[in-house]
Order: sequence, then structure tokens, then C-alpha cells
Amino acid sequence: MRHHPLLPRQTRGQRRGAITVLAALFSIVMLGMVAFSVDVGYILSVKEELQRTADAAAMAAAWEMASGMADELPADAAVLAGRAAAASVASTNIVGRVAPQIDSNYANTSSGDLVFGYLADLGAPDAMETSDSALFNAARVKIRRDETLNGAAPLFFASVFGIRTQSLEAEATAGLVRNVGGFQAPSGGGNIDLLPFALDRQTHLSWLAGNGSDSYKYNEATGAVTSGSDGKVEVNLYPQGTGSPGNRGTVDIGGANNSTNDIARQILYGISAADFAALGKPLVFDENGELTLNGDTGISAGVKDELAAIKGKPRIIPIFSKVEGPGNNAIYTIVAWQGIRIVDVKLTGPMNKKHLTIQTAPVLATGVVPTTVAGTSYQVYSPAVLLQ
Repeated sequence: MRHHPLLPRQTRGQRRGAITVLAALFSIVMLGMVAFSVDVGYILSVKEELQRTADAAAMAAAWEMASGMADELPADAAVLAGRAAAASVASTNIVGRVAPQIDSNYANTSSGDLVFGYLADLGAPDAMETSDSALFNAARVKIRRDETLNGAAPLFFASVFGIRTQSLEAEATAGLVRNVGGFQAPSGGGNIDLLPFALDRQTHLSWLAGNGSDSYKYNEATGAVTSGSDGKVEVNLYPQGTGSPGNRGTVDIGGANNSTNDIARQILYGISAADFAALGKPLVFDENGELTLNGDTGISAGVKDELAAIKGKPRIIPIFSKVEGPGNNAIYTIVAWQGIRIVDVKLTGPMNKKHLTIQTAPVLATGVVPTTVAGTSYQVYSPAVLLQ
């Protein structure tokens, strides 16, 4: 190619100099890209750790609060227990080499980094009500690293461009069902720990008001039941008469006229998917807050060994408002569920000496069907689940 006479001719040295300048410029660009990718990767890692910690803290807060209420702590004390659990879990989950703290300024429970509240619909976690602590069933936790708490996440190469830190946060909400409208066969398999023995509503309300004996105590650590007082009154579930409040007996949760073998199985292992299918209708309250179940003749000595075998273990019983008809023709109207544990069994001897003594106890149940109506269940809960 001929050189144009009006254009200056470039020497080899000049061309090499231009390439060197371009290489230097490209090196700066490449260094910037490497710095960007390293810092972005670190930020994403810290963000993931923040979310993991927020998830764990929210689950701990919701469950510890519910456990406290189940143990009959005042609502405010149960919330404090939930806060302590969330703080403990958060501090043990390291986020970018920092053990994160949760903002302890929670004088206003409707805002802040750790909020407890009530969700009527667990599918709408943003609609949390915080006005009545007695109804609380959810916790929202925010874990952050910024200039005011836990320190903003440090950057590495971005400081070359004057950017030394990055503020990050993650939020999670966990909740559980406290208003149980009924039960369905758990989608993951397993049974429902529901006893086929009903207690009348009048006795139930009197019991919840503190009327009853206090002759047995339950050891949480060992699961043993012994004689003595523990501040939880007991009531006799064994039917002592035919009229309210003593008219209580066996209900069919499954096929009609369950045999003694069926009842014994349900005592030991709970209500199965086959029982739900045989029932032929949902085990759920209708729009009037009621569910009808057929009755059997009552609790018999034929299941005393099975009842003794589950002493101290949590179970659920139905609460009925009325019963119509005798024996196998009885129809019970169920209006609530109660968590209980059996503390003593005696089903032999004179009628006035027989008893199936129970006290209230928290029960964690799968397969629960939630309802927005309060007063349908007592100390019966679903597992805590992450909502967002």
C-alpha cells in the first residue's frame, strides 16, 4: 500500500507506544471489573447469610412465643421469651464474620427490627395486627448490617473508587396457626394425635377458669407424671353420668361404630388418612363453627392399657356443646379442640372410682385447618413456618 503524501508516517516506536497506552487503559478496566465481581460476590454472600439468619431468628421468635403462651405465660412474657430466642439465634449465625445483634429498642412493638403480631391469614404476612398481644401468632425479624448496627459490610477493591462499605439487610416473617378450625390428613403423611373422647363445653370452661383438682405434676425434662401439685388443675374425662355437664363419651372419627380395636389404635397412633376417608366428611367446623360426630357408648376398660401407655404424652380432644340421642345413636356437636395430656387412668372397679384424669398441655399438630374465628382451639398449634 502506498503512503499518502499528505499524512505523516508512523514509526514502529510510535505504534508500540500507542499499544502500551491501550494496554494500560484495558488493564485499568479489567482491574475495575475484577474488583466489581469480587465485591459483588462478597455482597451477595453476606446478603445470603443475612437472609438465613433472619429466617432462623423469625422461626425461633414465633415458636418460642407460642410455646410460652402454651405454657400459660402472660402474653407479654411470652413475647419477651420470643425476643430472647430470636436474639440468641441471630447471634449464633455469623454474617460476614460478625455475630449480628437485633435492635433492642422495641418500646414500640408495631415497628422496628423485631415485631410480633397477629395474622388472620398466614397467606398475607404484610397484614400484621399488633394491637392485642393475646392473639399474636407471628414474628417479623429484620437483620441488618449498616452504620448504626452490626457495621456496614466492608468492600475490598471498590475502595479504589471511594466506596468502602455497603449497607445490607434481610427480613423474614414466621407464623403458626393458633385458631384451629379442624384437621385434614397431613399432606406429608402421618397421623393426627386426636383422641376420640369428647369433653362437654360447660366442664371445659369451668376447667379453664381454674376449677378442678391439682393432684399430679408433669416433668418436662423426663416426660414422667407423678403425684403432686404443679399449678395445673385436672379434670375427669370419664363419663360419670348421662346429663350435662357429665355426659361425655366416645365419638366416631372414621367409620361408624368404631370397634374397640379401632379406638385402641387411635389412642396409640392417632387419626390416620384411612380414618379421614372413612369419616366421609371434613373434620372441620362449618360456617356456624360446629361439627357433628356420631357417638359410641363411652370409654371402656377395653382400652385402659392403651390409655395408660400414652400417659404424659400430648393429645387433642374435641369439645362438644350438646349431645342428642343415647349410646350409638348419640350425635355430638363439636365446637372446639383442646390440647391435653393424660395424667392418670383407672377404668376398673366401682363407677365412682373410675377416672381418666387429664390436664391441659400444648400440642403441635400437622394437618391443621386454620380459621379466622377465635375460641375454636386451646393450646393446639401448627408448626411455625416461614411466610416470607
